[in-house]
Amino acid sequence: QVRLVESGGGLVQSGGSLRLSCAASIRIDSFDHVGWYRQVPGKERELVATIDADGRSDYADFVKGRFTISKDSAQRTVYLQMNSLKPEDTAVYYCNARRYVTELYWGQGTQVTVSS
Repeated sequence: QVRLVESGGGLVQSGGSLRLSCAASIRIDSFDHVGWYRQVPGKERELVATIDADGRSDYADFVKGRFTISKDSAQRTVYLQMNSLKPEDTAVYYCNARRYVTELYWGQGTQVTVSS
């Protein structure tokens, strides 16, 4: 059974930082890609950042230079370091992992709220 559990969300002031964690029940390197998405009510879920099995990362334009995705294979965890947070970053952040092209897994989400 593959499980993803996010943590690290919370309330932070504009300009502050948070680090989200996504802990997996299996080896992180088993996945083709692990990514972070976010969603606000009434809007579609949007991609924030991804990291592949080789450690290559990619980011949405709206977080480039502010967010960093990384992984710790020994800890089976993927992180999202979020700096210079803005009120528009407020959302529920979800961890997503893809394996064998067609298998897709989601975590339960963690709320991030940035106050102005």
